[in-house]
Amino acid sequence: MADSTKTAKLTIDGKDYELPIHSPTAGPDVLDIRKLYAQAGVFTYDPGYTSTASCDSTITFIDGDEGVLLHRGYPIDQLAAKSHYLEVCYLLLYGELPSPSELEDFEHRVTNHTMLHEQMMNFFRGFRRDAHPMAVMVGVVGAMSAFYHDSTDINDPWQREVASIRLIAKMPTIAAMAYKYTIGQPFEYPRNDLDYASNFLRMCFAVPAEDYVVNPILSRAMDRIFTLHADHEQNASTSTVRLASSSGANPFACIAAGIACLWGPAHGGANQACLEMLKEIGTPDRIPEFIARAKDKNDPFRLMGFGHRVYKNFDPRATVMKESADEVLELLGVENNPTLQVAKELEKQALEDPYFADKKLFPNVDFYSGIILEAMGFPTSMFTPIFALSRTVGWVSQWKEMIGDPQNKIGRPRQLYLGETARDYVDIEKR
Repeated sequence: MADSTKTAKLTIDGKDYELPIHSPTAGPDVLDIRKLYAQAGVFTYDPGYTSTASCDSTITFIDGDEGVLLHRGYPIDQLAAKSHYLEVCYLLLYGELPSPSELEDFEHRVTNHTMLHEQMMNFFRGFRRDAHPMAVMVGVVGAMSAFYHDSTDINDPWQREVASIRLIAKMPTIAAMAYKYTIGQPFEYPRNDLDYASNFLRMCFAVPAEDYVVNPILSRAMDRIFTLHADHEQNASTSTVRLASSSGANPFACIAAGIACLWGPAHGGANQACLEMLKEIGTPDRIPEFIARAKDKNDPFRLMGFGHRVYKNFDPRATVMKESADEVLELLGVENNPTLQVAKELEKQALEDPYFADKKLFPNVDFYSGIILEAMGFPTSMFTPIFALSRTVGWVSQWKEMIGDPQNKIGRPRQLYLGETARDYVDIEKR
């Protein structure tokens, strides 16, 4: 916890209370209310916890007003442009960029743990053939605790380390198998001679009849999607992982809880919603109609993929993602894909429109990632599983940090009760 050098005075019913104020290394000061109930007999009220710090952390910092996203102090645009996903994983997990030998060792450990226990194949086949891939992932990741008993003791640092590597390594395999299962194709096993992103693409698109050679442009774009979604501070799914882990639940159950939360359309479904909007627009000539609707205050329609709840200026991830989108579309073309034609024209018209510039409604990372995944051939049902795959390292890093925090205690939000006060039971014959 940061040192407290300032205090705030709170007056309730004429009585004053002093509350410490903590100053972080970046971001706004934080008012410490932990002793408020004991001293004054009152709780604070903050639906959604949008004004409440639930923990202290050294992993990720966001300044939405300035468009800043830092992982361990490193700007996300530098990491996405100069680094790659597994190096960013190391950074998030251990706090520093790795040396060449450290990175080689880490990549080796991840690469050699990508296979699943063979008996888990039977678990996949227990789902209906038309099950959503996210439903499969929630179930399979939760079931990992039944297959990997040697890494469920959260009080053992070595077991925590083994669980961390296993989750990062096996999540692409689980996501790819969930996809293969829903389209009725046989599973493709991972290969140790491929990098993380290439391995995932191959497991998704290779078939036994012929091999799949991964294009390096697509692999790089996939790696950037993973990198740009690796962690995003205390969002809903990360907070879910922390809350689940505060009870002492095993790591696989905690990450499964995070996946379940991410499945919500208000959280992990933004890029899918964006593609669905593009398909609703249909053709480029209808774009002015939808732009006009977006400007109409009386019309509930909103342009999905523009603006961001956290970033009030611009999404720092979007610039790098746009580069990848342009590279992928140049490689694969948009001529035969009306959705991608709409996306490119909508981006152009929106960026040229003063309305969107004045309101700082710029294309965000979800707009461009959806375009890339659509161009690669992924159905929209796979967008959120890919998001979950990417975010696993963030969840794991936050989980490890919380387990090692001496201030860690089981989460227990309070409430503002507005129900009935105490009343006596009435026998049924008298009601």
